[in-house]
Amino acid sequence: MNNPDPKCMNRRTFLRRTGAATITIMVTGIPGVAGAVEMPAWFDKGERIRVARLRDIQRHETLYFEYPDENSSCFIVQMDAEAGGGVGKAKDIVAFHTSCTHMGGPLHGTYQKEHAAVGPCPFHLTTFDLRKYGMVIAGHATESLPQVVLEVDGEWIYAIGMMGLIFGRSANVGGGSHD
Repeated sequence: MNNPDPKCMNRRTFLRRTGAATITIMVTGIPGVAGAVEMPAWFDKGERIRVARLRDIQRHETLYFEYPDENSSCFIVQMDAEAGGGVGKAKDIVAFHTSCTHMGGPLHGTYQKEHAAVGPCPFHLTTFDLRKYGMVIAGHATESLPQVVLEVDGEWIYAIGMMGLIFGRSANVGGGSHD
């Protein structure tokens, strides 16, 4: 078939050129990938506050507390399996902020024990995986849910900082850092 317009590409030419470009990228790699460096997680060291006693944490029961300040609602929960950033003998106790990272929607009361998840957010249905550092499972959010960094000292669980930025803030506590 003749191509009456020399500026217009026919389907066969298009497929050949995109195929050649794909093979070239696969063979040579994507420029800049080799020079990529690992970036540290955003971590704000906060005030060390006592959250709960280990014996008071009941499996799949959320306990709410304010951290890193009185305007921030967080929850702590013990799950059935080890979780990223978890504390305790089984590393299954984690804590997260209750504001969605997409538009700050309230996640209070949306913990799903059967999926070890929180959500969906009532604004745009984002759901977060608590076993994987609050990673987005589905929805509009592009950032993981901010995780409260915990430590165990004797029989007590303490909050010592935040990993990830709370929605609507330029810093979680103090000036913020990338330590």
